[in-house]
Amino acid sequence: MNQLERVQRSYVKPSAPSFEIGDTVRVHVKVVEGDKERIQVYEGTVIARKGSLNTEMFTVRKISYGVGVERIFPVHSPIVSKVDVVRQGRVRRAKLYYLRGKKGRFAKVEEREFVGGNKKSSAKPAAQAAAAPASAEAAEATEA
Repeated sequence: MNQLERVQRSYVKPSAPSFEIGDTVRVHVKVVEGDKERIQVYEGTVIARKGSLNTEMFTVRKISYGVGVERIFPVHSPIVSKVDVVRQGRVRRAKLYYLRGKKGRFAKVEEREFVGGNKKSSAKPAAQAAAAPASAEAAEATEA
């Protein structure tokens, strides 16, 4: 590891936000107006990530009053106070630049479902599904 890599690693945030391409995120940005500082929230879809270590950046796109607006944020910058994931998107591309040409519901990204690795949690809904028809049959029997 050379000196440049050592310096770059020293500027990396210890708790970098975890999100992927296609996720809808809410970015909390510190804005300085005169001598006052406030937090401004920018919500949109992550369409690109590039760079590595402390030079990593991500692009967020949103539609504001019918006009597409994109903003690039550095991941490890002190200006970005936090990144919240609102929705997880299911995409098959590394860059979602094709969303620039889409409008309305065609510009939406399909939501990704969380699939846990725990077998007990997947068996529980199956048991509930098996119990549901039995209770429906019992309800029909009482009506007749």
